[in-house]
Amino acid sequence: MVAIKRIHLFLSFVSLWVLSSCGDSRKTENALTEGTIEYNAEVVDQSHPMAGLAPGSATVKFKDNRLQVEMSTMGIFNTIFISDPGKKTLTQMVKFMDIKNACIQTEADLIKENKDYELKLEETKQTKKIAGYTCKKVKASFVNDPSNTFDVYYTDELGLDSINNIGPYKEIKGMLMQYRLKKLGLEMCFTATCVKKDEINEDVFEVPAFYKIVTRSEMEKLFEDIQK
Repeated sequence: MVAIKRIHLFLSFVSLWVLSSCGDSRKTENALTEGTIEYNAEVVDQSHPMAGLAPGSATVKFKDNRLQVEMSTMGIFNTIFISDPGKKTLTQMVKFMDIKNACIQTEADLIKENKDYELKLEETKQTKKIAGYTCKKVKASFVNDPSNTFDVYYTDELGLDSINNIGPYKEIKGMLMQYRLKKLGLEMCFTATCVKKDEINEDVFEVPAFYKIVTRSEMEKLFEDIQK
């Protein structure tokens, strides 16, 4: 049961949002548009009762405007999210034992989902280095709870300026390097730790033929059944 709760919590954070050696920064005009980023994930309030069940890392592959986020929970549950701003779709793939399902959310689905995590974003002139990159600071607050604020950092030295167009950070024109998410009452901070220049194959952003395409409601029912 603990493992299933961990899987469910792990997935709740992913829908949002993805150099020859780590930390090789580049100028904006020569922005790296293809590579891999490793992120660390930490619970903001370590005293939270579900803190021990939270995910610890994520691997993001990016190419131009597309992102693939891949994670594994306890080595038995694998999930991949593919963000494609050009097609305005977010694809979720789940592999668990003999289950291999994929759900493709459309623009209408994403607009509705983003309303539940609507942010006010305010640019500042402050910067700091993250994973070797100069990152710009943005002050964020929840539209429905303005007193709840946090800092976001992004760099325009990675990806393209429309890479966040289908998520709650669509106003930010660059790669998110540090940001917070709050789901199920648990707030977490994701911070990039390493950036690598990699050649990303096109099939990384496609759904393999052996996955079954299901609706959003069918995917939600799958998680409900797994928790029983």
